[in-house]
Amino acid sequence: MSHGGALFEIGPIQVTSVMTTSLAITVIVSAIAILGTRNLKVKNPGRGQRILEYIAGGLRDFYAQILGKERATAFMPVLGTLFIFILLSNYSGLLPGAGKIPGFQPPTGHLGTTVGLAMITFFTVQFGGFKYNGIHYPGHFVKPVFFMLPLLLLEEVIHPLSLSLRLYGNIYGEETVLEKISELIPLLAPIIIMGLSLLFGFIQALVFTMLSAIYIEEATVSEE
Repeated sequence: MSHGGALFEIGPIQVTSVMTTSLAITVIVSAIAILGTRNLKVKNPGRGQRILEYIAGGLRDFYAQILGKERATAFMPVLGTLFIFILLSNYSGLLPGAGKIPGFQPPTGHLGTTVGLAMITFFTVQFGGFKYNGIHYPGHFVKPVFFMLPLLLLEEVIHPLSLSLRLYGNIYGEETVLEKISELIPLLAPIIIMGLSLLFGFIQALVFTMLSAIYIEEATVSEE
């Protein structure tokens, strides 16, 4: 199911299939963003600009239900990027040769990737807490009473851990089930499973960023 080991080395860095696939997804998304926004227009925008505005606007409105419009707009670059990267990473596992061709392995089926994505959420939460509450932000770790500090710090660590394990477990399990069913019933069953995988891949990306938005909301709410 996976192509293990390093493809090659750059000094002390071992380049794996997960890394090359992640880079390819990043390049593709960047190219689409650049091409779709190179001639921005207020009136009569091009098709590419309209599609990107529709996607960005839909995501912002979704996160605004949790964060409010102002904070959703402020954190949209992070939340939107996470959503698109996770979505494409999930869908990459449905392409022929995924996990079998050297250099091509779905990133979100690897725990290292999901931990990295969760750490982005963790640092975004801390940044948002200090941005919106300043020096008062650490005070929420000792509310309502001081002895809550260890529990609240532990909760802060558990948040990114749960995000990473949830995403990894669902995607890895989905890939495993798809592979086994494809071996047993090589015709109709994989098509049905792939259809469900499209839905589940979208849901997993949405859930990851929705929970990230909830953690950001908890950190950025006024402490006064």
